[in-house]
Amino acid sequence: MVSGCDDGDTMQTYYRQLLELGASGELAPLLERALAVIVEATGARIAYLELYADRAGEPAFWRAHGAAGDAVAAIRADISRGIIASTLASGELVDTPSAKDDPRFAERGSVRRNEIDAVLCAPVGTPPIGVVYVQGRADGASFDARHRDCAALFAQQLALVAERVRGVRAPGDDVDHTADVRRRFVSPRLIGKSRALARVLSEAASMAPLDVGVLITGPSGTGKSELARAIHANSRRAGGPFVAVNCAAIPANLVESELFGVERGAHSTATQRTVGKVGAARGGTLFLDEVGELPFDAQAKLLQLLQDRQYYPVGSAQLVTADVRIIAATNVDLRDRVDKQTFRADLYYRLNVVTIEMPGLADRRDDLPDLARHLCRDACARHGLPTLELPRATLAALGDEPWPGQIRELANALEAGAIRAAADGATALRPPHVFPTRPTSDDEPDYREATRRFQRRFVLDVLTDCDWDVPTAIARLGIARSHLYNLIAAFELKRPRS
Repeated sequence: MVSGCDDGDTMQTYYRQLLELGASGELAPLLERALAVIVEATGARIAYLELYADRAGEPAFWRAHGAAGDAVAAIRADISRGIIASTLASGELVDTPSAKDDPRFAERGSVRRNEIDAVLCAPVGTPPIGVVYVQGRADGASFDARHRDCAALFAQQLALVAERVRGVRAPGDDVDHTADVRRRFVSPRLIGKSRALARVLSEAASMAPLDVGVLITGPSGTGKSELARAIHANSRRAGGPFVAVNCAAIPANLVESELFGVERGAHSTATQRTVGKVGAARGGTLFLDEVGELPFDAQAKLLQLLQDRQYYPVGSAQLVTADVRIIAATNVDLRDRVDKQTFRADLYYRLNVVTIEMPGLADRRDDLPDLARHLCRDACARHGLPTLELPRATLAALGDEPWPGQIRELANALEAGAIRAAADGATALRPPHVFPTRPTSDDEPDYREATRRFQRRFVLDVLTDCDWDVPTAIARLGIARSHLYNLIAAFELKRPRS
């Protein structure tokens, strides 16, 4: 195992491989080898890089050492998007011996979740177009100055060929997994491209044409009501009304009136006939949101409707047929409520015929950039604000958060951030706009000078060892003669007088 970047033979190999990036026709395999070298040189457990195609976009290219496919996705979930965001925002190398104990990063969601320790994160290019990220040493120690030099050098050399690298994409990278199902299931307000969302849309597409009830489960704020609307819009009842009822907001004594309507004179406050939600949804879809919160006594009324498809308006002796499709949604475990005898078992079985589970953001991390852009545009439009750009640093910071409140919490944070950004006269939504209470640091070390010193020392050592014989030096460095002369001039190197 190599102890560090000051090992001459190792660094000659390392430097030559990095310089080969500019000439290689097969960049992806070489990058994988280079990541293996940086792991060996730094003793890191994880080495990862990502590059961006434009200033505000998602990563166009990413690689992780010794991983492919789903393994890369797992590694991307284990690293700190917050540290990457800090590097992208500041353009400076981030070095922390223990992220979980560092005040700058300790409160970040991914740092807490994965108990991240030592990290080096170096920016690629000026301004940054990507990062080189190494995490955790196998021996449990921190990274030192030698390892900082390695990461900085890797990032600097990578910047020279970044345009070519960003054109290389792994099979399956940035694939829209929802493309096929969206051709038969129109769902413009269900934003994303992930496999998790594709599964939901595929299940919904199969159920939409059938006039059967559907139970949508999942955490609060994941978009269950939007999925219900999409099912209605793709059904044979699309021309009819979509009527939503929040079951948690109806008092127990008013459930029957709210659902079935009231005849005039049925009680002291019934001064006129009122059509209930079931009647209002005639020919269309009745959406019962938060059905798990329906009062126990009122559940019998809903069960009767589901069983008989008929009902009596309050105060009426006339039986009315319910021409509605019923879609229900819940964020609680109805089976558990049945066991606790707070939800009727017979109603549960009536509702639980076809179930679609809406995934939380934790299972849709790849959808977060698209969701964030959509929600930011929507917030700006509603408030009459100029459209805001979402830079990479902001997207990375958003990706680092756990978002227990799901899409609803994300939308609220972006709305508040857009208002703050507009008040600042900003054209881009920056991390401080979205996370105003998060501590920031402007005292990151200057990696550029460290990188320059390292390169200068390395080239000078080779020239000295070759007694300034240029052909021998370029052979050892693996670079063109003109490149060597440019380095000699840039570093102001001079041959000692004999």
